[in-house]
Amino acid sequence: MKRTPVALAVLCLSALPCAGAATPDDLTALPLEQLLQVPMVTSASRFEQSVSDAPSAVVVLTARDIREHGWRTLADALASVPGLYVTQDRNYTYLGARGFLRPGDYDSRFLLLIDGVRLNDAVYDQALVGNEGLLDMDLVARIEYVPGPGAAVYGSNALFGVINVITKTGSALAGPQASVTLAGAGERRVRASYGWHAQNGDDLLLSASGYRRRGDDLYFPEFDTLDQNGGIARGLDGERAHSVFAKAAGRGFVFSAGYVAREKDIPTGSFGAVFNRPNTTRDTQAFADLGYTHQAAPGVLLAANAFWGQADYEGAGWYPDGEGGARRNVDGAHAAWYGANVHATVTAVAGHKLVAGIEGRRNARRDQYNYNEGPYEPLLDERHADSRWGVYLDDEIALRPWLLLNAGVRYDRDSVIGSRVSPRAALIARPGARDTVKLIAGSAYRSPNAYELYYAIPGADGMLANPALRAEAIRTRELVWERMQGAYGKLTASLFRYRMDDLITQQVDSDTGMLVFRNTDRAVAHGLELAGERTFQSGTRVRASYTWQLARDGAGAWLVSSPRHLAKLAAAVPLPGLPARLGNELHCSSARRTEHALAGGYCVANLTLTALPGAFGRGVGVAVSVYNLFDRRYGDPAGPAFVQEALARPGRTLALRLDYDFGR
Repeated sequence: MKRTPVALAVLCLSALPCAGAATPDDLTALPLEQLLQVPMVTSASRFEQSVSDAPSAVVVLTARDIREHGWRTLADALASVPGLYVTQDRNYTYLGARGFLRPGDYDSRFLLLIDGVRLNDAVYDQALVGNEGLLDMDLVARIEYVPGPGAAVYGSNALFGVINVITKTGSALAGPQASVTLAGAGERRVRASYGWHAQNGDDLLLSASGYRRRGDDLYFPEFDTLDQNGGIARGLDGERAHSVFAKAAGRGFVFSAGYVAREKDIPTGSFGAVFNRPNTTRDTQAFADLGYTHQAAPGVLLAANAFWGQADYEGAGWYPDGEGGARRNVDGAHAAWYGANVHATVTAVAGHKLVAGIEGRRNARRDQYNYNEGPYEPLLDERHADSRWGVYLDDEIALRPWLLLNAGVRYDRDSVIGSRVSPRAALIARPGARDTVKLIAGSAYRSPNAYELYYAIPGADGMLANPALRAEAIRTRELVWERMQGAYGKLTASLFRYRMDDLITQQVDSDTGMLVFRNTDRAVAHGLELAGERTFQSGTRVRASYTWQLARDGAGAWLVSSPRHLAKLAAAVPLPGLPARLGNELHCSSARRTEHALAGGYCVANLTLTALPGAFGRGVGVAVSVYNLFDRRYGDPAGPAFVQEALARPGRTLALRLDYDFGR
């Protein structure tokens, strides 16, 4: 993969002129709407700024991208972002960035926000990005991904990036809507939504969604024996979920709330479970947030919000009892948290755009339990709580008309790990009208979660608690170059290097033979990212990226689940003479290490045909998607909790979607 087609496509996207595209000076050929589409983001610094002024190589995905490429989950969308890659283990979905992904880490090194509200839970610090996620993708207006450390603004968890999912308003729906999707393996998705907007600005959005998938019978050669059904797990890959979301806004207030419940059958025999016996994970998560903004004075905007969240997990399955039989074991957790944030954005001082704030959070429940049934035998009952608060300051300083300094720092006090200081600075220069160069340095941390600190199960194959764990820390250096190609395109190149210390690692205790989490490792990585995007006059939009990365542990060994090369290509093309658009994606990855072997490289293509509104009647929308178009067989590294070295991803899947907008 030294010279990938996608890498060449990135370079082609930056070339001028390209066939079918206007030159940068040919602005009269552009519609006015195109000229006014200046990207603005809020996630990098907690205030609105252009993508070029943000202290990161920010990526923005829109509702149009979601529709045209048929992305069903947040993970599907993030898989298209330069440098990110996604794995799954038939239970949860995991994100990797810049060569770092530990199978089963529950995405605790990313910070997930919905409309700026933290969604990582209080037990596992988990960011839910798969079907277990809170939001139906039809409710997403845009996704802002801010790569690199974000602790200077947000505190713990933002080691590799901040994901802010910004939801639609009621005005975007303007009435009732319904959607039904039918797909392979018995998949069904339904959604009903309602949007309302008043002339005085009051706005309301209500939505409910449901999902069900029968799943496939799966073959695992590692269990291919007569007493294990020849390695075939029958009827054990199903999934069911339902969710609701509401948002109301008016007179400076915004209230939002959401709830999701998901149940997933586990076919893999993970964590020593008896193969081909029922094993199920149940997750629920809920949140509520009330925010208020007020223009206190010219150039002074005050904002405050109070939030609440709750998450529950329960896993129930059959495990060997040590006497040739099996017992049903139940493992679970309860998480509850609440807090508030107040900050001021000040633009009244010439040459400065400054945000200052204070944030507090109480993790009221960080409870974990485990017990055997038949007869009842308690094995774990840990109940904990903690408190965190932080103050932060970020200032965008105009040193020259062509030179900005974005400098921020946050002080956090955590009742478990003590105090942390997280700085970040970015020097942003515009040497020409089209070019922006960013030199970025920062650090971030992740507090150990309750699972790593307190989870303990007795027995030879059990686990030890370690309440003395320290926080993980990362230091990152990055050089970014962005070149705008008129109003039509953009090219980005990034060089990055990071070092993680006090990495929390699960290992075997030499004295007891039990598993325990310890601060024993570090990781160092460097790499290059190239990305390009371009819109042609025909309406065709193309995005491409290539990433080379080398990530090693403290001993110099190549990290598990860390591809050296990633390449991506996406296009959305209008079909001549037809009221439809064709969206396609190609995702390629080089080989990755598993625990003891290699998972081979792959290229996977997806295709979505979307009929434009009105093509099949007033208010009717139709989309047909084919995922894994060429039925590519590949797998993801499984991690130490599995007998398998790698777990196969789904083959070719066909999906048909029907939408109806009652307001049209």
